[in-house]
Amino acid sequence: MRQLLLAAALAVLSMPAAAAERGLAAADLVTLARMGDAAIAPDGSQVVYTQRDTDLVADRGRTDLWLVASDGRSPPRRLTTSPDNDDSPAWAPDGQGIYFLSARSGDKQVWYLPLAGGEAWQVTRLPLEVGSFRVSPRGERLALSLEVFPDCADLDCTRKRLDEQKASPRHGRRHDQLFVRHWDEWKDGRVSQLFALALDARHAAAGAPVPLSATVDANVPSKPSGGRADFVFSPDGARLVFSARIRGRNEPWSTNFDLWSVPADGSTAPVNLSSDNLAWDAQPAFSPDGRLLAHLAMERPGFEADRFHLVVRDAATGAVRFTTRDWDRSLGAFAFAADGASVLAVTDHLGQHPLWSINLADGSRRQLTGPGHVAGFDVAGERIVLALQSLSSPPDLWIIDGRAAPRQLTRVNAGRLADVRFGEPEQFTFAGAGGATVHGYVVKPWNWTAGQHYPIAFIVHGGPQSSFANTWSWRWNPQVYAGAGYGVVFIDFHGSTGYGQAFTDAISGDWGGKPLEDLRLGLAAAVTEYPWLDRERACALGASYGGFMMNWIAGHWPDGFRCLVNHAGLFDQRAMYYATEELWFPEWDFGGPYFDNPASYEQFNPANHVLAWRTPMLVIHGALDYRVPYTQGLATFTTLQRRGIDSRLLFFPDEHHWILRPGNAQQWHDEVLRWLADHLHD
Repeated sequence: MRQLLLAAALAVLSMPAAAAERGLAAADLVTLARMGDAAIAPDGSQVVYTQRDTDLVADRGRTDLWLVASDGRSPPRRLTTSPDNDDSPAWAPDGQGIYFLSARSGDKQVWYLPLAGGEAWQVTRLPLEVGSFRVSPRGERLALSLEVFPDCADLDCTRKRLDEQKASPRHGRRHDQLFVRHWDEWKDGRVSQLFALALDARHAAAGAPVPLSATVDANVPSKPSGGRADFVFSPDGARLVFSARIRGRNEPWSTNFDLWSVPADGSTAPVNLSSDNLAWDAQPAFSPDGRLLAHLAMERPGFEADRFHLVVRDAATGAVRFTTRDWDRSLGAFAFAADGASVLAVTDHLGQHPLWSINLADGSRRQLTGPGHVAGFDVAGERIVLALQSLSSPPDLWIIDGRAAPRQLTRVNAGRLADVRFGEPEQFTFAGAGGATVHGYVVKPWNWTAGQHYPIAFIVHGGPQSSFANTWSWRWNPQVYAGAGYGVVFIDFHGSTGYGQAFTDAISGDWGGKPLEDLRLGLAAAVTEYPWLDRERACALGASYGGFMMNWIAGHWPDGFRCLVNHAGLFDQRAMYYATEELWFPEWDFGGPYFDNPASYEQFNPANHVLAWRTPMLVIHGALDYRVPYTQGLATFTTLQRRGIDSRLLFFPDEHHWILRPGNAQQWHDEVLRWLADHLHD
């Protein structure tokens, strides 16, 4: 089955085909403006959002605040122009100004910008950087996250100890339990804790921060990627509810996040609201009237990719009033509608990521957006502002007013993309492993012409429980390959999200089984369905699990491709288990620790099949990658070199699992495209 994407609805940035001059280049991807956090004013009249612009000379991005009217009758205007990043905007409850984070004073603190005119002023002047914050509904206080040494009595103690450590000639760190490192940083003993800070009528700090979560041995927000969605004020501002996982000895193999409630003034210790669920509880949110408390919940402890369903409780008694356990979709971000009678939520869904309205009375669901990926949204009254992106469009803001159709508010990259023609994406399905229906996408080269044949860039997503679908990516963007003249193919193999939890579960314990079969069958189906694809000139590319799959393909499909590109890929399952940080990933998918079940790991261990390797491979890794340590990439390259296989190593000493610096990102794309050109152009 073919499903032509509704490109006209989303790819509004591209010019008519007759005016297009070129495809998207890697340099475009690196330098495009990136629209970020968006928040709608309490009265729904305006939207503040962040926009990151890239300074190639300084090799960094700079983020500013922008404002646009909800009626779209005037162009967006820039609110801040600080040389330092201004981000995380939040409206004051009266709508007269905006709180935000900025390092313009030297380190990251909370600032306030009055919209009536005048300069922003600094709200917090703390000895430690502010990680995240929320404004109470009545504006009388802030909730802040700060990284502190838990045995310190005050913030000054943490500041003093950090300064002493920096000045000391002794640089060794002692650890008594895991984590010793996480994502891209070594642990130094600090914990992210929640504090409350009173505000006066002039939006200025009044007094010292009051600790709220100090008696809970946990990071709030969670590490490494938690944020303000992890904690929320009640509508009357009297208490906060936050999500946290205890840091004890089993933290690296636990997904047991609980909800905790604490008075906003810190007068009593937090109380655990969800101790009965040993799996993940996340994203607490109150209904507008405060009578309901909703959150997301998983059911299987230790499984990070379990289905998140919505749980709505009576805020006073904790009794469950509503769940989405009967809906076979995993919810992402959600929020109550203004009347509290429904909840808005996003999910992966058949290669899309739409916004839904879920009626709490009867459980009925209504899809509010069509093709594309809703990257974030906010609600005020009858208005919903959302960030929408697709395979043919970077993120832009759209607004839904009542039951009207979505209307576009911003076109942040219209000028930069005026002469760019995107490759046309098309979704297809085929019979995959076991006869199951599997979805994939093909993207035509930007200059596609009937009767011509084009080499293939076959991209395998990571995760592995994720989806490579109708969305825009700042790293693995199919349009960069389409812009270089390649036909792009990618498959949502068994293990992908958005097709039901059973489909997602299917990869656990079967990393190299059904997924590889889906990739084989999917590529064959794509070549049959789209005969302009040149099967004899194909290169496969992937990162993380996708990088594992490059190593697995090298040993089990060595004649499948002319070349491979392996970014941050797993080479040796045994070494990987003993050196990675978040142990719940391998322990769930392989049935426990390596030492308890080595056969499960060895069944899908690429290191056991290197004698079959013969496909040329580009290996890429970052030194700060602690999820897949760089020794995995080095072992891959050593094997290739020792076996005399055409190979190259691209190593980044200042990057982690992702390549983020503008200069490095440009180099990454240059090397990858050079590798493809060397092997696919006769």
